[in-house]
Amino acid sequence: MPLSDLDKERLARLEKSERTFPAGQEIYQGGDENRNLYVVKHGWAFSYTDLPDGRRQIVKIHHPGDIIGFPDVALKHATTTLRTVENVCLCPFPKSSLDEILRKSPRLSALLISIALRDHVVLIDVLRAMGRMSAQERISYMLLDLLARLRITNRRMTDTFRLPMTQSQIADYLGLTNVYISKTFLRLEREGFIQRDQDQVRILKESEMIELTDFHDRYAEMDTSWFPQD
Repeated sequence: MPLSDLDKERLARLEKSERTFPAGQEIYQGGDENRNLYVVKHGWAFSYTDLPDGRRQIVKIHHPGDIIGFPDVALKHATTTLRTVENVCLCPFPKSSLDEILRKSPRLSALLISIALRDHVVLIDVLRAMGRMSAQERISYMLLDLLARLRITNRRMTDTFRLPMTQSQIADYLGLTNVYISKTFLRLEREGFIQRDQDQVRILKESEMIELTDFHDRYAEMDTSWFPQD
């Protein structure tokens, strides 16, 4: 979407402060006072919540280009815990910084609203996948979703991407056991759907995986026809 120089400057100011965090560090916990949002500059992280019996449910995977914390912006306290997958560089900014954007940039405001609403639609897709699909379908769906999201910030990406998450973390995201994750990845490789080399994943049969999971790429296009003009 074309942006004015002033809007580009407003976005750049959100990334002026950088903080680095090591792998496996919790940046904030559910229930903490909700003061900041974060732009992911480098590395992967995830948001999760603990169930009463101690099990963990990962609800969102974050990678470069994401804004973390936007769903909680209307709340005083964080609803999830944020944890790094690997070494991460984040750009924290107070949610009060949104004030200038909302007051002075209707176009950027519309963009932020659209991203939030799109993520809500994606969440519905994920709930359908987690609730009704087999292990093979769930993993296929996750891989397709990650690839589609990563293509937003890397237009040159083809069929291969880096997946630094552990089997345990993937299991906590998909609601499966480590054993199921291991067996299903091996099955996908054996049947020629994917190829793995350490943390690199190559999608070999993207169209077949899309048909298998009824995957819809919600990231490829955004309807900006209704956005106000500057």
